[in-house]
Amino acid sequence: MKLLFALPGFHRYDRGAEVALLSVATELARSGDEVVVAGSGEPRPNTPYQFHRVPSVRRERFELLPKFPPLRTETAWEDATFAANLMIRERLTGYDATITCSFPFTQWALRAKSPRRAAHVFVTQNGDWPAFTNSSEYRSFGCDGLVCTNPDYLTRNEANWRCALIPNGVDTDRFQPGAPCGARFGFPDDMPVVLMVSALIESKRVLEGIRAAAKLDNVFLAVAGDGPLRDEARELAASLLPGRYKQLTLSAHEMPELYRSADAFLHLSLLESFGNVFLEAWACGLPVVAHESDRLRWILGSGQFLCDTEDEKQLVEHLRSAIAAGKSAPSAGIEQFTWPSIAAQYRAFIGGIVGR
Repeated sequence: MKLLFALPGFHRYDRGAEVALLSVATELARSGDEVVVAGSGEPRPNTPYQFHRVPSVRRERFELLPKFPPLRTETAWEDATFAANLMIRERLTGYDATITCSFPFTQWALRAKSPRRAAHVFVTQNGDWPAFTNSSEYRSFGCDGLVCTNPDYLTRNEANWRCALIPNGVDTDRFQPGAPCGARFGFPDDMPVVLMVSALIESKRVLEGIRAAAKLDNVFLAVAGDGPLRDEARELAASLLPGRYKQLTLSAHEMPELYRSADAFLHLSLLESFGNVFLEAWACGLPVVAHESDRLRWILGSGQFLCDTEDEKQLVEHLRSAIAAGKSAPSAGIEQFTWPSIAAQYRAFIGGIVGR
């Protein structure tokens, strides 16, 4: 099959959606499919897929612009500039299928340019609301196949779309337990390090993480990520965690060492569509503290520290328990989330759609 993966963040960001879809694209290309990746970053060496650079204006430039449908966020503004250039620069008639998780503009561009020539697959990396919401721009949503990254999405959408339940994965060759190297990241060696890997936006609740860590004596909090709340997070940490806080932005190849240099992992989104970071922390042997949900239990099983994170007392106690438990070898179950296994599920699903 000849496949096009399109997302403005490809080769520019290494966030959950970009990492997940690039990992799938990489495995499909290695298995013999002809894969093209369109994104706004720069080419990377030794990729098994072809990379087509499609310019867009970075989302950070739009943080202070007004928000209104369908330009509801800075990422939607970025998506609009990417989609315009995608329609101009990319010939979409020669593909068997196109794949994205970006709505509305990139998805509109892919479907408008080749509605009958290529199957279109939408992946719910950032949520499934385009597939079921019947208001505003969401009424225009359409696809030939919907990849649901968790069982909730499958249940909600399988009556309306051709769906497959396919989780995200993790590279267990890269993310595995190993010797810490905290000095490289500026971490202290005389106190446990709690790690958050989160965009600095409201839904990730990093400020709540700072407040919870401040309730524990002799704990250092590291936050890997960026976003509009970067300054507010620094100011809050300077007040509540003086000398016990580090905010950093790293490249993708540095992330395994970052996980190995922490003692516990904290993630406070109330409901992630999946959350690659949970698998990365699990694969590196970190105890995970996160918000209790059936969805997260489906991913992590019963061996982690899940609680009602909106209850600060519960959150602090579970964080304390996770630190006391310490790191260990990953429990059984991580092997089902390896990327070759996940990519094989994508290939079977897309192949079935193309065959029809």
